[in-house]
Amino acid sequence: MRLKGGFIATVLLLVSQFAGAEIVAQDDAGQMLRLAAPARRIISLAPHITEDLYVAGAGSFVVGAVDYSDYPEAAKRLPRVGGSDRLDLEAILALKPDLVIAWGSGNSAANLTKLKTLGLPLFISQPRKIDDIATDMERFGELAGTSNIAIAAARAFRARHAGLSSRYSRRQPVRTFYQIWNQPLVTVNGEQLISDVMRLCGAENVFAGLSQLAPTVTVEAVLAVDPEAIVASGMGETRPEWLDMWKVWRDLTATARGNLFFVPPDIINRFTPRVLDGAQLLCAQIETARSRRPR
Repeated sequence: MRLKGGFIATVLLLVSQFAGAEIVAQDDAGQMLRLAAPARRIISLAPHITEDLYVAGAGSFVVGAVDYSDYPEAAKRLPRVGGSDRLDLEAILALKPDLVIAWGSGNSAANLTKLKTLGLPLFISQPRKIDDIATDMERFGELAGTSNIAIAAARAFRARHAGLSSRYSRRQPVRTFYQIWNQPLVTVNGEQLISDVMRLCGAENVFAGLSQLAPTVTVEAVLAVDPEAIVASGMGETRPEWLDMWKVWRDLTATARGNLFFVPPDIINRFTPRVLDGAQLLCAQIETARSRRPR
């Protein structure tokens, strides 16, 4: 049987594409990773990486993840390979991954060095800003061969981000203290993701200038800067009781105006598309603080 020229050309094109299917990507540590083919056994070393892999269409290829990888629901059933800061190297090896995606600042340097020594294909992600979430989704899609899904998800994320920015970021700033925890009293500096979300909403981080990503501050320091709003996250989905400690200081502007707010931590401190859910809630709260200013 004779094959038509067009059919032969199509076959040759497909063959050439598969023959050149090697994937080359540079990670956030500046290292070049080469995969002979899209990854099919991926291990995630951070909860936000796990979530982003699912969003990028690669969830079915994830064979292991660290503790607290609890979103989406399917991620709860993944085999565990320890915690972000205490990896179980034996469990990782037993899963025979063809790709390990690590979190640059969340996984210990010693563990990452061991993974490299073991010869595992390692890709290091280190997002800092909201925009980096879309970039990560695109990169994960490329590594897993699901770029069509990842690109669409990234495009939708960027569009929603732009919409929130257009609506809120240029409004009159609201001086805000973001409280991660109570004892010790922990906040965020200007380089942390939460601070980027605050900027999106037109909230001015009163401790943006501190050097550490998650610095410890004193009650006296908070009273001295007298924030117009205080926003807390805590550990779970419910408002932490310790947020009301600020009511003791009745002259504190945030207290006097009733601007003590709460945002669930999973939707504001993870580098995933859900951060825009947190942003939408925070922006509404900051807008409430604006509306309570004296006329």
